[in-house]
Amino acid sequence: MTSNFRFNGLRVTAFESRRAKEIEKLILYHGGVPRIAPSMREVPLSKSSDALKFAKKLIDGKFDIVILMTGVGTRALTEAVTSKHPRDEFIEALKKTTVVARGPKPVAALREMDVTPDITVPEPNTWRDVLNTLDGEFELKGKRVAVQEYGISNDEFLEALRNGGAKVTPVPVYRWDLPEDTTPLREAIKAITEKKEDISLFTSSQQIYNLFKVADDEGLTDGLREGFRNVAIGSIGPTTTEALTRFGLSADYEPDSPKMGNLIREMARTGGELLRKKRIAYKNGVDTSKWHRVEMVWEKDFEKLRKETIKNSVFMKACRREKTDYTPVWLMRQAGRFMREYRELRARVSFLELCKTPELAAEVTLSAVDRLGVDAAIIFSDILVILEPLGVGLEFSKGDGPKILKPVRSGKAVDGLLDFDTESLGFVYEAISTTRRALDPEKALIGFAGAPFTIASYAIEGGGSRNYENTKGLMYKDAGAWHTLMEKLTAATAAHLNAQIKAGADAVQLFDSWVGCLSKDDYKDFVLPHMKKLIRSITKNVPVIHFGTGTGALLELMKESGSSVIGFDWRVDLGETWKRVGYDSAVQGNLDPVVLFAPPAEIRKRAKIILDKAGGRPGHIFNLGHGILPRTPVDNVLALVDAVHEYSSGK
Repeated sequence: MTSNFRFNGLRVTAFESRRAKEIEKLILYHGGVPRIAPSMREVPLSKSSDALKFAKKLIDGKFDIVILMTGVGTRALTEAVTSKHPRDEFIEALKKTTVVARGPKPVAALREMDVTPDITVPEPNTWRDVLNTLDGEFELKGKRVAVQEYGISNDEFLEALRNGGAKVTPVPVYRWDLPEDTTPLREAIKAITEKKEDISLFTSSQQIYNLFKVADDEGLTDGLREGFRNVAIGSIGPTTTEALTRFGLSADYEPDSPKMGNLIREMARTGGELLRKKRIAYKNGVDTSKWHRVEMVWEKDFEKLRKETIKNSVFMKACRREKTDYTPVWLMRQAGRFMREYRELRARVSFLELCKTPELAAEVTLSAVDRLGVDAAIIFSDILVILEPLGVGLEFSKGDGPKILKPVRSGKAVDGLLDFDTESLGFVYEAISTTRRALDPEKALIGFAGAPFTIASYAIEGGGSRNYENTKGLMYKDAGAWHTLMEKLTAATAAHLNAQIKAGADAVQLFDSWVGCLSKDDYKDFVLPHMKKLIRSITKNVPVIHFGTGTGALLELMKESGSSVIGFDWRVDLGETWKRVGYDSAVQGNLDPVVLFAPPAEIRKRAKIILDKAGGRPGHIFNLGHGILPRTPVDNVLALVDAVHEYSSGK
């Protein structure tokens, strides 16, 4: 494990101009070797005739909408206008017009004038987000729209507004030029083409245009593109990422919050790992100018390498209750809705499509590991996919969650279930195989399935439930049908997990999310025999994690099932409960997921409490007491992972 938030001596090039000294200090602070190559110079158009014409028309009430794209531009526009018109007159005219601010920086500039924008465009604040926001608010047709431009004109944005029927007036207030001294920029281009740089940081789209302009003048455009295939590229936000794409490059990392400090901090955390992966992909012939993690293969003798390294990974050693240098951490639902990468994919495909497309499922899985720095990946899938091949019908509807189309509520329905065939879930195993080839050999890959009770409950209830009347009703009224159902699900689950192991899963987890609704006696009679059989059926020497929620009273019985690791939810004290179930079991858990909404200092405090309760004892895997919640801030998850690594390693 490398130090958190450290470049560890990597050579980092930044193209920032206005805040060059600040970014240099930040790179040094995070252990990088900085190369600062200012790429642009801001040239104000303080006597811009366009700005003055705009002011006259605004004051005369001839604009319906004013769109302010940048904070610097808003201030420059104000300065230009107030050189000829009274400041109060300009402010009053703005207040009479619909003012649209592209993100927080124009909002801050407006606040200085005591002007509140009518519309603030949400993150990521791209011109497309501006357009979508406007479309959602009112009809553009016939509207007179002024757009404060920055640097260069965005023809796509202006054309999109015009296509919507708006009468558009661009208002340039400053332009970007090359720095007066381009020597540092030319030297940076030469270093990248000669593969002498490791990481490049871009904090504006204009930097990319100017960089390639100079490269073209030097006759090094092709060499620069080729050099970037061997460099980890950090982009401050979507607009900059889009500019990289126009020049045939892709951002390897983009922070959720488009701030310079966040970019450097997260590139310090992930840059080394991303660089290592990118260079291995490059070595293996992958076009890393637009690469996907699923395309990379670690080495030609990959399988041999994996088997040699994974056994001694920190996660696998913890599963075997062996001493580790630090406590491994992974998080349930770590590849989920709280991550931008996941949301972007879900905007294009349905949930089931994402599950059933191996390349996409693998990419989501890998992105989470790269972004969070966790010690294990868990394949992106769903516990309910196993029900579809059994013939009960499955669909996911927005807002309503999963729905079983043919609930199983009688002995006849149980008898009518189809035989499970692993070929029906081939997409899961292909996703695992793809992920395993691209995943760091030192990182464990976890496969999973729903435990038979939870899957049976879904099948019987037809969806979610509070009291499980139908499930318990079948148990109590027709025990024969219940046990037949559990036997069928046990056999299917064992086959499903073993197929995942064969495809490359290093460990498996059983999610028994609903079993906490049972009493001890009911668990012993209706569940435990099947769990024992299931775990005995799983491939030998593969760790099995058995996790349930609300299972504090059942943990001793769950241990009897024979799993390698018992997962605790947040409702139990880890120290006391581990002692109760016995130190001959490894354990996983158990931070309350809601703690991740607290400030980072509180998150670190709570993580330390759990680690202290584990007492450094071999066999603890840090996790949440359930899955990450959808609105969880990514920065808070990062703070948790780092706290676990830091405290448990003694650094």
